[in-house]
Amino acid sequence: MALSVKLEVFEGPLDLLLHLIEKNKVDIYDIPIVEITEQYLDYIRQMETEDMNVMSEFLVMAATLLDIKCKMLLPKEVNEEGEEEDPRAELVQKLLEYKMYKYMSFELKDRQVDAEKTFYKAPTLPKEVAEYRQPIDYEELVGDMTLNKLHEIFKSMMKRQVDRIDPIRSTYGKIEKDEVNMDEKIAYVEHYIRSHRNFSFRTLLSKQHGKMEIIVTFLVILEMMKTGRINIVQENIFDDILITSNEAA
Repeated sequence: MALSVKLEVFEGPLDLLLHLIEKNKVDIYDIPIVEITEQYLDYIRQMETEDMNVMSEFLVMAATLLDIKCKMLLPKEVNEEGEEEDPRAELVQKLLEYKMYKYMSFELKDRQVDAEKTFYKAPTLPKEVAEYRQPIDYEELVGDMTLNKLHEIFKSMMKRQVDRIDPIRSTYGKIEKDEVNMDEKIAYVEHYIRSHRNFSFRTLLSKQHGKMEIIVTFLVILEMMKTGRINIVQENIFDDILITSNEAA
């Protein structure tokens, strides 16, 4: 007669490892990797599941345990600080984090169960009681406050506002933002080129009405030069820039 073995269901490889550590009552910071690996592999052999995603998670952990087991047999590596590295350190950290989240889930579950036992009674106050508002005693509210005191409070508040004003920056005035429509400026420059054919860059800029318009006009001229619609000539460095249209009249 075959011996039937009932396996506990674990939520993942970390859950199984944590169970084996608690079952063997070993220190999680000093895991006997050989013993735990053997027990873990025994459980893997007895698993019966068709879900390869589940099996793959447990097999990856089995490979990790075997890798740690091999490293434990080799001389210990030394880090930059001269301390010996424990091959189990990363696994221990993952187990501690999992254990913390697991017990947090238990706590939340207990709170949910307790909350399900709580019932609230709908309010049944009489309308007169619900609409009651305590009368206001204006004399008690005002107390010893007078118009002079209110005026002093007002002056102190205004003084604070004045003190917050920067004596230097406040003299700069308000900076207005120039709004320039790029499409309209392109159309304007195109019309100017068609009507003049040959002109100086300085003459074109002199017809603009602000710094922002000059900048936008300059960008439009650069774009037209890049696309080959105009030619630009300047004989000397500080001479005026001459612009010639390449488009047919």
